[in-house]
Amino acid sequence: MEYIHYIVIGLIISFIIKSILPTKGMQNISTAELKNKLKDRNKQFIDVRTSREYKGNHIKGFQNIPLDQLAQRANNLSKEKEVIVICQSGMRSKSASKTLKKLGFTKVINVKGGMNAWS
Repeated sequence: MEYIHYIVIGLIISFIIKSILPTKGMQNISTAELKNKLKDRNKQFIDVRTSREYKGNHIKGFQNIPLDQLAQRANNLSKEKEVIVICQSGMRSKSASKTLKKLGFTKVINVKGGMNAWS
């Protein structure tokens, strides 16, 4: 019975570590680094917040594809171009980045801190 206790603790710890560590092949950038990338037309900029959040405030050049629609609409994006993803705090964009990686996108960048960090 003691072994089960250790297995459960091990599973919990591995889940926590996996959720904290960045996804393999996914890069994170700050909003300051984002400002240097905004003029690059060879990148795709995706805002995964709800359309209401997006309408309230967004960065020019970002296309709104809400997180719950991303998997269905990802075929409208080029897998050849880098995709930069933002949300409000960085959590949904991290999830979106993982989704894009699973769909075969190789150049995915998450904006740390999201719109909360944008000034």
